[in-house]
Formats: sequence, structure tokens, C-alpha cells
Amino acid sequence: MAITGEIFRQNLTEFLEESPSGSPELHVLAVDDSLVDRKVIERLLKISSCKVTVVESGTRALQYLGLDGEAGSLGFDSVKVNLIMTDYSMPGMTGYELLKKIKQESSVFREIPVVIMSSENVLTRIDR
Repeated sequence: MAITGEIFRQNLTEFLEESPSGSPELHVLAVDDSLVDRKVIERLLKISSCKVTVVESGTRALQYLGLDGEAGSLGFDSVKVNLIMTDYSMPGMTGYELLKKIKQESSVFREIPVVIMSSENVLTRIDR
């Protein structure tokens, strides 16, 4: 894990220079319905000197990004996210559905890289 963290840190400067948000610190939005998985992701990313925001669902992610259409949302003008990591298999909205909504509804977030992951072990449960 230390080697992975070091490689991540070495590439951090290059990634931030190319980042569409222009933020000086890598800010990762992590989306996962599992509390344990959210804590693991958050800890690993913080060890790598990242700012991390964790939310428990696709709906909460859209709210955080200001893409839910609500007046009380933060709005994408005030949110600087460099990377979105999301679980694929979540109740209500899959990671793939979240990705589609983010990319369709925001020209700002269209350029932000997204990592979709899953700890699911049954291939038939991972479908579009």
C-alpha cells in the first residue's frame, strides 16, 4: 500500500496541472453505499494527501455537485472536484447511472475523471 501511495503522490502534481477545476489540492468525491467501503476509500485517499468528500448515494452526490435541481444545493460554481470515485452497485442509482447524469447535465464536470468500482462478487448483479 505504501508503494501505491507513493506512485499516487508522484503523479498528483502532473494530474493537478491538467485538472479542469484548477484546484491546488486533489479533491476526490467518493460515493459508496457501504460505510466500511467509504471509510477505507477515505483513509487511503487522505494518506495520499487528498481532500476527500464522502457521500452514501448517487442522489447525495448529485446534491453535493449541485446537479439535483434544488435551490439549496452547493452548485458546481462553488464545488471543486478533481476526481469522482463511485461504487457501481448501489440501491436507487448505480454508479453508471450517476456517471451518465453527471456527464449529461454539466459541462464543468464532463471533463472530471470518474472511477467506477465494485466489491461485488456476482457478475450477474453487475449489469447496465
